[in-house]
Amino acid sequence: MRVKRLLQNPLVKFVILSYVIFLVFFTAIGIGMLVGAPESITTILQILSAWSSTFAFVILFPKIYPGRKLKDFIKELFAQKLKLSVFFCVVFVQLMIIVGTIILLTNTTDTQVTASFTGFGLLFLAFIDNLVRGPLGEELGWRGYALNELQKRYSPLKAALLVGVLWGFWHTPLWFASGYTGVELIKYIALFMIGIVSFSIFVTLFYNLNKNLVIPIVSHQIFNFSLVVMKGELLDILEYVMLFYFLVAFIVIVINPKKILYQ
Repeated sequence: MRVKRLLQNPLVKFVILSYVIFLVFFTAIGIGMLVGAPESITTILQILSAWSSTFAFVILFPKIYPGRKLKDFIKELFAQKLKLSVFFCVVFVQLMIIVGTIILLTNTTDTQVTASFTGFGLLFLAFIDNLVRGPLGEELGWRGYALNELQKRYSPLKAALLVGVLWGFWHTPLWFASGYTGVELIKYIALFMIGIVSFSIFVTLFYNLNKNLVIPIVSHQIFNFSLVVMKGELLDILEYVMLFYFLVAFIVIVINPKKILYQ
């Protein structure tokens, strides 16, 4: 009976459906690559897979919020005036993480970190591609819905941890498509989960300081794009980026501006 009640929970349904839709698209991508489907087809499938949490939320929306309109719900997520102090603080902290990563990698490893894109045009296209493949497709479901719902029952810190873990494991199929095996795969997964849970804490704090979904979208974009633009040994880059986010998460938990994380 407990399991049945749990499965009737709208938030649980959202998580399960997000996982299922992502897995379906991921499987379709794999099949497409095996049969030699055009690259344009696999690219579209990759983009759609990133929107699986949005698709899940849209499908379940009438049952989650009966009588409400989806467009009104989305408008509310962007209704609060954007606080430039919060926005620039988020950008500054994440840019410092990138700078710190480049400095430490250059001085402590054999990895030479360079830009993946040399032309502004390519960099801009990569920026838009990254935005569509990640933040725009994921934040409505994971932050706009799941985080806000969990915060109705739990403290922001606990909600952030729960979303971080659930959102992290949603990426599971990507781990096994990374090309890593053995110890390297374990290291990759560990760094990924440390980073994504830490990022979830970081973004929850700043999102709660300014309840506008632009904050998590921008934060997520910088988080992802930093890994795209830095060219080098991925595991070395991940080691520093993710541990920096862990350090930042620890600091914001300790400092906890305006007691946001424990309200």
